[in-house]
This record gives sequence, structure tokens and C-alpha cells, in this order.
Amino acid sequence: MNKVTLDATDRKILRFLVKNARMPFLEIARECGISGAAIHQRIKKLEDAGVIQGSHMAVDPRMLGFDICAFVNIRLRDNSYSTTLNERLKSIPEIVECHTITGNYTVMVKLYCVDNDHLMNTLNAIRTVPGIATETYISLAESFKREPPIDCLDKIDPIR
Repeated sequence: MNKVTLDATDRKILRFLVKNARMPFLEIARECGISGAAIHQRIKKLEDAGVIQGSHMAVDPRMLGFDICAFVNIRLRDNSYSTTLNERLKSIPEIVECHTITGNYTVMVKLYCVDNDHLMNTLNAIRTVPGIATETYISLAESFKREPPIDCLDKIDPIR
């Protein structure tokens, strides 16, 4: 995956869109001091490069009744099961994130369930993959959640 070079205007555009994906392009153009057409072109370029991967609505899982947020670490006893594991995890709708990780485990998933029974059923579905061991953590509260730190790019590499 090739990294994209972002100038100050690209970073400014991203800051606005991360805060409010519904912000009108003309308002972003005014804030950036460039034309609406230039904003459209820059956003299209960022989408084509894969920097912007769409926009979405943020839904609070707890407001929908998903009172359990859990993280499950999964260790493969045999790497031959890795394809089976990924396919199985992808088929479980409660799993909202899946990460290959370093350390004692191979994969970590984040999932939402409505109650402990639902969590137990979901964990049993995960455990149908042969040759794995799991360790589950239940989140008591999400302290914060945010997008990547675009402002840090200015400090790390000003010509990025």
C-alpha cells in the first residue's frame, strides 16, 4: 500500500470531513480559501487514492440494545486454519472489527451482543473453528473513540 502525500489544504479538508462528513463542500471551500470545484477535485483525488473510504453514520450500539461490547483474542494452534478462521469470523454479524495482532494471540475481534446469553452463543460460534484458543474481555465503558490524528501529520512530516 503506497502512502499518499498530503499538502496543508488536503489535511485541512480531512479535518473538516472527519468532524462532520455532511459539511457542504462549498462551506469547506470557503474555509480553505479555494473554489468549490477545487474541493470536489481534491476530495475525488483523496477517494481515488483510498485516503477517504466513504462516509458513514455513527450509531450508538447501546441505544439499539447491544449492551455488551467484548474483545476476543484468538490464538491459532495451527496456521493451516487461518483461512477457515477468517471466513468464519466474517460470517458472524456480531463481530464489527477483526485485527491480526502481535503477541501471544493471532487475531483480536470486537463484537457487540445484547446480553450475556447472546455473548455466549457468539463465543460458541467463534469456537466452532478447529484449533483455536480464545480469551474474552468485556468492555465496561468506552472512554473515547476518534479518527486518526490528522493534526499530528503537521508535526511529524510537514511536507506530507
